[in-house]
Amino acid sequence: MSETSMDGPVWIPTEPPSLETFLAPTLQPIPLIPAIAVVLGVLYLAGALRLWGQRRRWPVWRALCFLLGCAAAAVTMGAGVEGYGLKMFSVFIFQQLTLMMAIPPLLVLGSPGTLLLRATPHRGLGTVVLRLAHTGLRSPLARIALHPGFTIPLFLITYYGIYLSDLDDRLLPTWYGHMGLELVFLASGVLFTIPLLSNDPLPAKQGYGARLLDVALEMPLHAFFGVVLMMATTPIVEFFATPPASWDLDPMADQKTAGGLAWAYGELPTVLILVFIAHQWFRADTRQARRADAEADANGTPELDAYNAHLERLAAQSPSRPAR
Repeated sequence: MSETSMDGPVWIPTEPPSLETFLAPTLQPIPLIPAIAVVLGVLYLAGALRLWGQRRRWPVWRALCFLLGCAAAAVTMGAGVEGYGLKMFSVFIFQQLTLMMAIPPLLVLGSPGTLLLRATPHRGLGTVVLRLAHTGLRSPLARIALHPGFTIPLFLITYYGIYLSDLDDRLLPTWYGHMGLELVFLASGVLFTIPLLSNDPLPAKQGYGARLLDVALEMPLHAFFGVVLMMATTPIVEFFATPPASWDLDPMADQKTAGGLAWAYGELPTVLILVFIAHQWFRADTRQARRADAEADANGTPELDAYNAHLERLAAQSPSRPAR
């Protein structure tokens, strides 16, 4: 059925929730995020095809990652799950975790910034696009937005600041507030993930140790929030306390399911990110060791040779001890 009580046209299903109804291809009257996902996917694919058509290399796995991220965003926000997310806390938390934890790594691993710089023509409108991209990259705002001092507090706000205050009950009843929160979830996830996984040019590169520390600081945030939801004896968000009667849904049981998702589903992408960073760190150290060995084979080791010569001079200058 279609409703306008959320200060905008929305579609809320009448059938009780099930896997079939969750995955049913049912767009909202204003499918903003699915439209953004489709546009980004088309632009990315056009850039990759342009490079491949020019016989220039672009990793297929990066293209698959980005397109999979766009598809996940389109399905999460464009199928029936979005309609149930308007009234079910567990579904809304699932969407939040997907937008913040699952989709951003796929988008970031696609290296869209590097593709933009390589595939954009250096003439006409392309010159303007490239100039804007370089200006944004060098801007102080980009440096601040990608700094852990900004991204980690933003993660805190998207959980505790929203749900443990009355901000959620103010925003969720309106279509604009609901959609705005979903856009904030996606943006905060992308900003947090870029310094960790991005291979694109960045205002500043973090060391691998700092990246692991950032992930370790983030991991307990949604896990503890999940525990809070599961242990609560009253609804955390009043907006989700009155689901449609036809769904035959217990709001407190649904809230406990939301807590379980925040605890379990939120941890899996984080663990995978940790493993990926550790693997990248190992590969970087291995490459550095190989370069050092190759340079030593080609040019010798001047510092080590000078040190050994110094030790030999000291040994020659020291008086020999008389034999006993």
